[in-house]
Amino acid sequence: MEHAEMLPRDTAVQLIDADGSVVADETYAMPSIETLLAAYRGLVDGRRINDQAGALVRQGRLAVYPSSHGQEACQIGAALAIAAEDWLFPTYRDSVAVIARGVAPAEAMVLLKGDWHSGYDVRAHRVAPQATPLATQLLHAVGFAYAAKQRGEDTVVIALCGDGATSEGDFHEAMNFAAVFHVPVVFFVQNNEFAISVPLSRQTAAPSLAHKAIGYGMPGQRVDGNDVAAVLSVLGEAVDRARSGGGPTLVEAHTYRMQAHTNADDDTRYREREEVRAWGARDPLTRLRTHLTGVGALTAELEAEYAAGAERIAAAMREALNTDTDIDPEDLFRFVTETRSPQREEQWQMLRGEIERTRAADAEETAHATTGGSR
Repeated sequence: MEHAEMLPRDTAVQLIDADGSVVADETYAMPSIETLLAAYRGLVDGRRINDQAGALVRQGRLAVYPSSHGQEACQIGAALAIAAEDWLFPTYRDSVAVIARGVAPAEAMVLLKGDWHSGYDVRAHRVAPQATPLATQLLHAVGFAYAAKQRGEDTVVIALCGDGATSEGDFHEAMNFAAVFHVPVVFFVQNNEFAISVPLSRQTAAPSLAHKAIGYGMPGQRVDGNDVAAVLSVLGEAVDRARSGGGPTLVEAHTYRMQAHTNADDDTRYREREEVRAWGARDPLTRLRTHLTGVGALTAELEAEYAAGAERIAAAMREALNTDTDIDPEDLFRFVTETRSPQREEQWQMLRGEIERTRAADAEETAHATTGGSR
């Protein structure tokens, strides 16, 4: 590939604008109506998942939730762009993509409830555990894709990350290894403008994050991350390229995190409300709804069907997370290694002692309160 062909466009690829109108493109084709309807259904599900998860946090049923409200086009695009035999390597903010790949909503929420690191069978769904450390999953994705290539398997990996992850050393190592060894992986950066409170301007001085690709010897492309049609088309091209032996691609999606980093974050301290409202006008759900309604593909009946399906997902989340889980603290040590080391056993005994002392103190306090403090 010529060097010039590795460079991304000056402006992000867009097939449907914020008003729902078609934008002609000589390179990237508009997905079929059937594909767009499936994507719209995914967007409806994703928005409902985000809203329900936020409610569950407020009710104390989820410990934390990093919302992808406003980024659903990236989530659904990543899930739909790969085949059933391919793999997805998500981050903590990619619960919607995980669920769109077939993981039960309740299982996808286990990490965020604080029960287990991953509550689903990664092999059954071909979805790696959601990663909370920045960029570590990129190395895992590259290693997995390299192994699949060595075995002669027809497997492509999409590795998701955010703009903040591109400042990590693991990002560099993953990109470099993937390019050198021609690994079938697509790096999908959801640039939502902020890494918690750190704006993109403090992450890079490059013209765009996609421009980083040429430094590693792979193509990069920019896409409107709120246009699911463009996301599907650009990712689809990158996946096809990887599957045919063309190697890795870096795709940067320009989107926006409409809500706080998590429920523990106050985003009013670092960004203006006018900026948030301006991005609200580019909402991916409204945009695709307007387009599909305009071409006569989205009917009131379909809207009702999709809304009912999304509500069933929300109901399943509520039912699963409104039950208390019996936690065994020893699980923290039981599954780290096959044989527990003396040091880890010592740590467990220390923790067990703390737990027993706390329980004894609670029992004594309860007995004291029951007897009215009499001796």
